[in-house]
Amino acid sequence: MIAYVFIIGGASLKHVRKELDIFGRKLVVEIGKVAKQAAGSCLISFGDTVLLTTACAEKTPKSGQDFMPLTVDYVEKFYAAGKIPGGFMKREGKPSENATLSARLIDRPIRPLFEEGYSNETQVTVTVLSVDPDNSPEEWGIMGASVALCTSPIPFSTPVAGVNVAYKDGEYIIEPNQKEIEEADLFITVAGTEDAVAMVEGEAKEASEEIMLGAITAAHEAIKKLVSFQKEIIEEINPTKWEIEPDDFPQEYYDKLENLFNKTKDEFIKALTVKEKLERADKVKEYRNGLFEKILEEVDDEDKDLVESKLKGKFEELHRDALREYVIKNNRRIDGRALDEIRPITCEIGVLPRTHGSAIFTRGETQSLGIVTLGMGSDVQIVDTLMEDGSKDFMLHYNFPKFSTGEVGRNRGPGRREIGHGHLAERAVKAIVPKDDFPYTIRVVSEILESNGSSSMATVCSASLSLMDAGVPVKEHVAGIAMGLIMEGDEVRILTDILGDEDHYGDMDFKVAGTRKGITAFQMDVKVSGISEEVMKKALEQAKKGREHILGILENTIEKPRDHLSKYAPRIEVMHIAPDKIGDLIGPGGKTIRGIIEKAGLDNIDTDPTGEVRIAASDSSSIEKAKSLIIAVTARINKGDVFEAVVKRVEKYGVFLEIAPGKTALMHVSKFLKDAPKPKLGDTIKIIIDNVDRMGKISAKPFVKE
Repeated sequence: MIAYVFIIGGASLKHVRKELDIFGRKLVVEIGKVAKQAAGSCLISFGDTVLLTTACAEKTPKSGQDFMPLTVDYVEKFYAAGKIPGGFMKREGKPSENATLSARLIDRPIRPLFEEGYSNETQVTVTVLSVDPDNSPEEWGIMGASVALCTSPIPFSTPVAGVNVAYKDGEYIIEPNQKEIEEADLFITVAGTEDAVAMVEGEAKEASEEIMLGAITAAHEAIKKLVSFQKEIIEEINPTKWEIEPDDFPQEYYDKLENLFNKTKDEFIKALTVKEKLERADKVKEYRNGLFEKILEEVDDEDKDLVESKLKGKFEELHRDALREYVIKNNRRIDGRALDEIRPITCEIGVLPRTHGSAIFTRGETQSLGIVTLGMGSDVQIVDTLMEDGSKDFMLHYNFPKFSTGEVGRNRGPGRREIGHGHLAERAVKAIVPKDDFPYTIRVVSEILESNGSSSMATVCSASLSLMDAGVPVKEHVAGIAMGLIMEGDEVRILTDILGDEDHYGDMDFKVAGTRKGITAFQMDVKVSGISEEVMKKALEQAKKGREHILGILENTIEKPRDHLSKYAPRIEVMHIAPDKIGDLIGPGGKTIRGIIEKAGLDNIDTDPTGEVRIAASDSSSIEKAKSLIIAVTARINKGDVFEAVVKRVEKYGVFLEIAPGKTALMHVSKFLKDAPKPKLGDTIKIIIDNVDRMGKISAKPFVKE
C-alpha cells in the first residue's frame, strides 16, 4: 500500500506555447496563460475549436474508497457556438446528454492511468470556449485532460490522446469534417497511449471486422504523433510530482490474510465457481468474513474498523488474482462455461398488451424488457447542442433500477451510466430503423430487470425484437455481444459473453453490435498496457461468431416485422400540399387546423414547411374525412368550382358561406334564386364559384343543374 506526500501546490507558472501542423489544421497547446491556480491547466485549440481543461485534487487521500474518486465534467458554453440557450432562464443549466456522453468519453481512457494507490478526490473540467462544427471538441478534451494532469503535480505521468476516424470510399480519414462524418460508412473515436489503444467508441453502417480493425490501427498511428507532441510540452514544464511514501499500515496483517487465503484456496475456488451470481457473492463474502474473523480476534477493538477496511482492499487483490489464475489454468469460466460459450438465451415477444411493441430478452442472469412506442411528428426530441440543431425521430432510453442487481436504493433519474449505455444501444439499433418511409416517431425503452454482464448488449437484442413485434419495418435483426480478456504474461484468454465479475477483474470490456452484414456499433475499454493487433483481430472474430449465434435465436423468435401495427398505435397517413398553403391549413391562431381535427375526429395533424402533412387517427374513416377537408382548405379555388357550403352568417346584402374550413364565399342577394326561400343560418347549399378576385375574396351563386 502507498500514500502520497504533497510537497507543492498549483501548476507551474512557466508559460509554454507549442504548435503542430497536423491533420490539415493547426493544433496549439498553451500552458501558464489562464487558470493558473488549478493544479494543472491548458488551452487547446484545433482550427477554431478552443477548450480550457483544468485538473484539481485534494491534498489528502479519501479514505474508505474502493474506486478512484475521479470526476470529469464537460461544460458546454453556448456562446462557444454564437448561440443563446433556449428556455426561460437563458443560461446554461444541468449538463446536456451530449455533455454527459463527452465527459464519459474523456473519463474512460484517463481513469486507469493514475498511479496505483492514488485515492485523492480529483476533478478534471473541460470547458468548450469556442467551437467549429468541422472540428469537434470531445476528442480534444481527452488530450486536454492528459496535458493538464501530466504537467500538474498529480501522480499521472502517461500521456494519452484521442482522435476521430471515419471510413469513406475505401480510405480512413483522421479528424474528418462534418460532411465527411455524415457520408462515412464508419465513424469512431479512439483513445490511447504511445503503446496501446485504451478506448474505442463509435458506429458503422454494417462495416466488416477488417474495416473496424483498420480504423483502430490508423487512429493509433495518429495518436502516437499527438503523444510525442505532448512529451515535448511535459519535458519543458518538467513538473514535480507528489512524492510517494510507504503505507505505515503493518504489513503483518496483509501477510496473515495472504497465508490464510493460500491455505484455504480450494475453499475459495469452491465459492468462486458457484454458478448463480447472488449465491456466489454470498459464498465469497462468507469465506472472506471467516478469514477476517481469524485475524481481527487478535486486534484491539478501537483498531478493528481500520484493519478490516485495509484487509478488504487486499482481499480484492487476492480475489482478482485467483479468478484470473482459474481461467488461465482451466480454460473455463467461473460459471463452468467454455471460453467462447454464450449463456442460455430465451426470448419472448408481445408480453405487454397495451404497448405498441414489447419483448423480453434473457441471457443467463441478464434480462432486458424492451418496449416500443410509436408517436407523431410532434413527439420528436428537439436537439439543441453546440454542434447540432434539429430533432430526432428515433430514441432509445435505458433504465437500470436497483432491483436488477438485488440492491436497495433510490431509483433516481438516469445517471451517466444509463445515458452512456442507452446511447451505445441507440447507435447499434438506429442502423436498421427505416429513415423516410415510416412516418412515425419511435421511442424504445429498455428496462433492465436483471443484470450480470452486458445489459447494454441485451438492450440491443430486446430493442430489435420489440421493434419487429411493433410492426416497424426494420431491415433485419441487430444483436450485441460483450467480450472480455484476461492476459497474464504470454497467456491470453478471450471470453465471450462476459459476467459482471469477468468485466470487473478482467483486462478488457469489448462490446460489438451488428447485423449479419456487419458491425453497427462498437465500444472498447482496455485496462492493460497493450493489446496486439493479433489479439484484437481474434477478439473481433470470436465476437462475430457470438453475434451470429444470437442473431439466429432472434430470427427464430420473430423472423421479420409483423405486417400490421398494434391496434393501440396511432394510424398515420402522409399527404403533401403546396408549401405556400401551409398557412391556409393552419389558419389564424391555428383555428382552421383545430377545426379539421375536431370535425374529422383526429388525434392530431403535424405540418412541415416542405408541405408534408401527417394525419393521425384511430381509424381510417377519420383520416379520409380529414384528407378531403385538407384538400378543400388548401386547394386553389377557381371560378366554376362546385361546393356543398354551409351558411355561417346572414346579412342584409347577402350570406357568407363556409366552403371549406377557414374559407368563406359571399353570395350576394342579387344572386339568390327568385323562387327559392331565402337562405337561413345553418342551411347547406350547393353553390358554384362565381369569381375570385386578386385579393382572394370569393363570390358564389347557387348551383343550378342545366
